[in-house]
This record gives sequence, C-alpha cells and structure tokens, in this order.
Amino acid sequence: MARGTLQINGVRLGYRTVGDPSGVPALLVHGTGSSAGTWDRFAARLVPLGYRVVAVDLRGHATSDRTGSYALSALRDDLLGVMDAFSLAGALAVGHSVGAYACLAVAQHSPDRVSRLVLEDIAAPPRRVGLPRMDRFLAGRPVPAILLQVARADPQWWSRLALVTQPALVVSGGLTSCIPPRRLAAVTAALPNARLATIPVGHRVHSLAPDAFFTAVAAFLPASAPVV
Repeated sequence: MARGTLQINGVRLGYRTVGDPSGVPALLVHGTGSSAGTWDRFAARLVPLGYRVVAVDLRGHATSDRTGSYALSALRDDLLGVMDAFSLAGALAVGHSVGAYACLAVAQHSPDRVSRLVLEDIAAPPRRVGLPRMDRFLAGRPVPAILLQVARADPQWWSRLALVTQPALVVSGGLTSCIPPRRLAAVTAALPNARLATIPVGHRVHSLAPDAFFTAVAAFLPASAPVV
C-alpha cells in the first residue's frame, strides 16, 4: 500500500493506492469522521480481481488539509482532481455515506469517469423536511458542516437520480443504521439501473460485515473482471 499527498484545488489531500497501475481503476471514498484507511481490507481483496485502487482522505479528514469550505460540490471537485491526477477513467467508484454522495456527484458531473457505483448507506437527503441554515457557525468544522448539508431537503437531488446511467449497487445497513432503509429503497427505485443489498449490521457495513460487503460487491462487478 503506497501512501502520499496531492495538491488538488489548493488543498493537500492524502491518498492510499494499491494494485497494478494498469489494472481496472477503483476509487474508494470514506464517510465523515473516517479516513482512507477504512478501506485497507476491502482494497486488498479488490487487487486480485484485477483492480488498481485509489482511496482518498476527504478534505478536513486524516492526512488532508482542513479548509474554510466543506461544500459538497468541493468534495466532488476534489475527487475529480484526484481522478485527473491518477488518470482514472471508467472507474469503479465505491463510497460510504457522504463518500457515496460524493461518488454519485462525480458520476453525474462526468459520466465517463465512472463505470459503476457502489453506494454504501449513502447519505441521501430527505425530500421535504430540512434543517435551518447554520453554515456561518460550522464553516471550520468538517463533520458537522458536511452532515448539515445532506440533512437538508433537496428535491432536485432526487429528480437528478433519473439521469444516472451507470449500474449502481445500493447497500443498506438495515434498521439499525442512521440512514433509513426506506430512503435507500427509494434511492434504488429512482436510479434507472440499480439493485439493493441489505446487510443488517448498521451504518458502517464495510467495517462491521467485511465478508458480506465484499461478497455483495463482487457479485455486482462485471463478469469479465479476472477472478482468482
């Protein structure tokens, strides 16, 4: 596992990468309060399938810089910059929670960058019920600043799901997760080419049930991927 940093959009971002540089690209993105290291076990299991894995520390997390802005659009643009730096195109994008939100935003903004999406307990915003704006109080604190944005109602986010062309696997952590399973079922129904897998262990599925998570993802990957 190689580690390093990149300067993207004026922000130093940490990353980890493993696998043959000529392999199928895979981008892994953690959720709030976590880091790229959360994917180490999962990344190691992707490599024998022929993948080259890049896992990123989101701005404000782990080895990445803290900044004055944690706008969700900035997280998307950071990922696009990382993909440029590593020449990742047609990538498998795997995200957890807010990381899944960012991966989906990348796929919508630049469809050629992402071939498949794995959205693990994605931080899907509510349709109608939101929270009051408190950006000026939270600008310098990454986790609450990010979470407050996805807690607001966003009908346009939901309507744009119909435009997503990539195959998607939505993974739900079940009834004990902070993301309601019914909301993830609605996300799956709104995406044109998606399937839902429920692994009832709570929000951090890839950490709490690594074998079941990998099995679900492996079953979703293209049959042409080399398996050993």
